[in-house]
Amino acid sequence: MLHPEAVNFSIELLEKHHERAGFRCGNEQLDRYLHSIASQDRQRNIAIPYIIFDRERQRIIGYYTLSMSGINLEYLPQKIAKKLPKYPIVGVILIGRLAVDCDYRGYGWGKLLIMDALSKSLAVSKTTGCFAVVVDAIDDEAVRFYQRFEFQNFPDRPYKLFRTMSNIAQTFSNN
Repeated sequence: MLHPEAVNFSIELLEKHHERAGFRCGNEQLDRYLHSIASQDRQRNIAIPYIIFDRERQRIIGYYTLSMSGINLEYLPQKIAKKLPKYPIVGVILIGRLAVDCDYRGYGWGKLLIMDALSKSLAVSKTTGCFAVVVDAIDDEAVRFYQRFEFQNFPDRPYKLFRTMSNIAQTFSNN
């Protein structure tokens, strides 16, 4: 019933009219962010929150945020860092938050969110220099989720992962 094929949904920017209070993903920090901080981040242009919205039920299915960031080359695996210019920091896009409401879990909504975030990031990379998409996983389950989508761990940082733009481009050129 709550599969993407059975739900009239849209992916859109979080707006004031979207009712957020009912969203529950099972992680208080991620819930609180959507309930009370996401709109402020958007107003200040700190992070841009995108939602999947169930039009029929008028509910937020899930959300993610995108923002620009930078990473120190020394944090990357040596085999990747040695191929890059010796800049101290390279630009990346950060998926700062990503969550799916408990009522919609297990139906592929997380995959839809991550693929949309990667697609938007790839589009940005064509006009703004950025080397990769980076995520800070909240726990071991989140690490495994991102690894299913070809994200690699930073050495010595088990909850920080990345996926290069060239790898993302290959994914979308094969579709």
